[in-house]
Amino acid sequence: MQGNLPPEAQDKLETLQDLQETAQEVSEQKQQTESTLTETRAALDALGDVEEGATMYREVGELLIETDYESASAKLEEKVEDLEVRAEQLDKQETKVQDKFESLQDELQQMLGGAGGPQGPAGPGGAGGA
Repeated sequence: MQGNLPPEAQDKLETLQDLQETAQEVSEQKQQTESTLTETRAALDALGDVEEGATMYREVGELLIETDYESASAKLEEKVEDLEVRAEQLDKQETKVQDKFESLQDELQQMLGGAGGPQGPAGPGGAGGA
């Protein structure tokens, strides 16, 4: 199909495909960040059940390093804050890519005289949208 399209339409179609890949990557990063955030919040909650004088260890690469309650709590709280900011950034980026994709898709459909409706390229979220 691409061989029969005008060059400008081919360029837009290629850009749409690139945006679809970008949307997939952002979605995967967002899911990974949200998963890590959930795990970190669970660790912070579990820390609330630990006595303040208890011996604790934190993982540093392949090593376990002894740490104290205050340090462990502070590091987990900082990690939660960082992950929340990252998740928010990824959410905004995902929305921006989706909006750009939809706009470009509309331009391409207008350029082709309304063709490409249900048979056209699937959006960044796949069939049925994000």
